[in-house]
Amino acid sequence: MKKIILIIVILFLADAKTHCSNRSTQEDKPPNILCILVDDLGYGDLSCQGATDLSTPNIDRLGEQGITFKNFYANCPVCSPSRASLLTGKYPDMVGVPGVIRQFEDNSWGYLDPEAILLPEVLKKKGYQTAIIGKWHLGFEEPNIPNSRGFDYFKGFLGDMMDDYWTHLRGGVNWMRFNQEVIDPKGHATDLFTDWTIEYMKEREKDKQPFFLYLAYNAPHFPIQPPEEYLKKVLAREKSLDAKRAKNVAFIEHLDHSIGKIMKCLEETGLVENTLVVFTSDNGGSIPHAQSNGVLHGGKQQMFEGGIKVPALAFWKGNIQPGSQTENMAMLMDLYPSFCKIAGADLNHDVDGVDVSPTILGKPQNTDNRYVFWVRREGGQKYNGQSYYAARYGPYKMLQNSAFEPYQYYNLKDDPLEKDPLDPDKFRDFVRLREELQSHIQKSGRIPWQDR
Repeated sequence: MKKIILIIVILFLADAKTHCSNRSTQEDKPPNILCILVDDLGYGDLSCQGATDLSTPNIDRLGEQGITFKNFYANCPVCSPSRASLLTGKYPDMVGVPGVIRQFEDNSWGYLDPEAILLPEVLKKKGYQTAIIGKWHLGFEEPNIPNSRGFDYFKGFLGDMMDDYWTHLRGGVNWMRFNQEVIDPKGHATDLFTDWTIEYMKEREKDKQPFFLYLAYNAPHFPIQPPEEYLKKVLAREKSLDAKRAKNVAFIEHLDHSIGKIMKCLEETGLVENTLVVFTSDNGGSIPHAQSNGVLHGGKQQMFEGGIKVPALAFWKGNIQPGSQTENMAMLMDLYPSFCKIAGADLNHDVDGVDVSPTILGKPQNTDNRYVFWVRREGGQKYNGQSYYAARYGPYKMLQNSAFEPYQYYNLKDDPLEKDPLDPDKFRDFVRLREELQSHIQKSGRIPWQDR
């Protein structure tokens, strides 16, 4: 009898040792990082953000099981600059992308600095496999294509918006690529990017090497083209919606279904046990296209809150407190140093973003004690190739929506919906804000004699 008990004890201890060893190995391995960036998703276009005419249970669940940022900002009210900031950790005008990069040179307003160090380059040095699936929008040729800027794997779209989600053309050109090979896949772009992501993650299932996957959907950027079955479902359910809004609701619900498929794959492969998932948008929703920014003022292309304040959720099983929320301000450029910190990757160069990993992990942090800036350069009669700006410190914000209009000033603590502009001469905070913005503009346009 004593021998039997001894054998049971030995087996129990051996199993416990194996379990502890496996747990230690899991904890020691840097986490996989899945960064999901959607296009033009408005602050009010998720059910967890207050939308009542649509349902986004899969995206909502990221917040329910993780953290919701109540004050998260894109670095620009349009696409390319925000993407440049996410991938460089810098203000967009500091890396050559103050405006949208387009395939036609006479209407392109940026060129990604070849000297800029992109996030995948840093993570690769820590042993990460790096991938981008979906929309790139930071260049069309060497040196500014994904495989030349640190990504091991690229399957997606080099261009900006698609003229059609089924043909994937822009201005008659096919910008779909598998690494540097031109491809012509069939199907809705959202479904393609989702399927490619699932294929990629299944390939990583047994890989000991951690991965950084930047999944950049084109949706819900116009043209608003949901699959027909999703539109029929919305029209049957939401009979009071006009046709334009109904199409947008269906488009977002289709996107939400794709996020659900990806999260299911993470669970089935076991990758969910050690994968940080961050979900956010590159700018606010487009009001002319029936997208919603909730109660916020303005929308895409504008420096009002509706143009730059975006949804942001993060989930990391066992590391982020489920259902947590934060009022701390964060921006797309903050993800760069945060991912580096979480991955244990050395950051040996300056970035403009701040590490918000303490906030993500539920630790005390103050992120509001800094001056932050927004810029956009654009052409046409309204903008004429010039830049316009916004700046903020704490609750104090100044903004303009074209270089030809005066700045407006707000205290977001007292007036979060930007209804009542203030007289800047009555607030010393605005004097300093203007001075800091001027210094930023000078720094972003620095020329050699200023370095002496």
